Amino acid sequence: MNKNDVINVTIDDIGIHGEGIGKVDGFPLFVKNALPGDTVRAVITKVRPKFAYAKAIEITDPSPDRVIPKCPVARQCGGCQLQELSYEKQLEFKQRTVREKLIRIGGFDPEIVDRVLEPIRGMDAPWRFRNKAQYPVASDHGRVTAGFYAGRTHHLIEQDDCLLEPAVNAKILEAVLNFVNERKIPAYDEEKGTGILRHIMIRHGFTTKEILLCLIVRKYRERDWRGLADALEGIGLTSIGFSVQPENNNVIMGHEIIPVYGKPYIEDRIGEVRYRISPKSFYQVNPAQTKVLYDLAKECAGLTGQEMLIDLYCGIGTIGLYLADSARLVRGVEVIPEAVGDARVNAELNHIENAEFMVGDAGDAFRECLKDRQGASDDLVVVVDPPRKGCSGGLLDEILKASPNRIVYVSCDPATLARDLKILCDQDYSLERVIPVDQFCHSVHVETVVLMSRADR
Repeated sequence: MNKNDVINVTIDDIGIHGEGIGKVDGFPLFVKNALPGDTVRAVITKVRPKFAYAKAIEITDPSPDRVIPKCPVARQCGGCQLQELSYEKQLEFKQRTVREKLIRIGGFDPEIVDRVLEPIRGMDAPWRFRNKAQYPVASDHGRVTAGFYAGRTHHLIEQDDCLLEPAVNAKILEAVLNFVNERKIPAYDEEKGTGILRHIMIRHGFTTKEILLCLIVRKYRERDWRGLADALEGIGLTSIGFSVQPENNNVIMGHEIIPVYGKPYIEDRIGEVRYRISPKSFYQVNPAQTKVLYDLAKECAGLTGQEMLIDLYCGIGTIGLYLADSARLVRGVEVIPEAVGDARVNAELNHIENAEFMVGDAGDAFRECLKDRQGASDDLVVVVDPPRKGCSGGLLDEILKASPNRIVYVSCDPATLARDLKILCDQDYSLERVIPVDQFCHSVHVETVVLMSRADR
């Protein structure tokens, strides 16, 4: 098998990036634009010693689970890797992914996994659910356009109405692009490091109906943007601001935020808890499924009002504050100072007096959280919601030393989840519940809530 060979292959599975997986004479192929059940003609694009990459050039026999995507650029855009697969089969894929990672990476017995793994929680209407969008911009023959990058590239696919975003985003994009093109404000060129406008970010409070617009720029001059609020009048924006990002790199947000209209934040609610969201705040992007996620976390934590709850990687305090009414004391830890500031404000906003938040590395700050622990009589529960890379080994060691009665692990990556669960369950803990949640519909990503309890309980 060589590059540029054209072959016929039947697809049996999906890879972690949404590519189809098939075999030719036992040799695995990762085929872009193919789905399980498809038979395709594909051209080989890259050959490795143990597998090869290919691209489907013709679907000779389509899968019965293939559907016509609602979005006209779903295949080109990097956001919806699975939109051509029926939603039922998307959920099956994500359920299977969590199971396989627990067995293959975590080393868990399949019988144990099948006992604790619950059905994935999906959405009834998996469209228009995202509360945050970041649109990169580019220049097309001197005209500034916006959209999304094609998968694993920086090639812009122009898109004016993403079906995962609220419909009003299209009006906001149109107004902003008309303004910058009339004013001849140039798009940022990442190769040359020139231009002004880099990204357009829009955030929504789904329960409050508040909308925040933040324009990410290489440099900010007030006179360039006079009249922007007038150009957006009638859309219903709550906040307009600028994030200055002068560095010639791929980091989206800059350190400096300049508010120019309305409040410098918006607010939203999950259940009865209200959250203040600034341009840089981490906040789950799917509010309907976030409530499902946090209700599961609360259920798994099993709080009775007597426990100390430690919320690691707490962000703006979302999980800790959501569970605070059932705990004796909540202590949240986050390495980003601005997020901790938001968490403290959110506690005040909700009149929650039993929650404290501190800045620090999760491992070091975790020890600080335990300084006045009331010995063995104190029922300790730990919640971790780490980034995609999972928990550090040092933090897991600290958790094992503290020996909490229950650990609730909220994960956005099944592979690092399985790795961390293996460490915890090889020591003192056993798996009780594993619940996938479809937080990112039409993508390959899946959120998971896991309950572990101390084996000696």
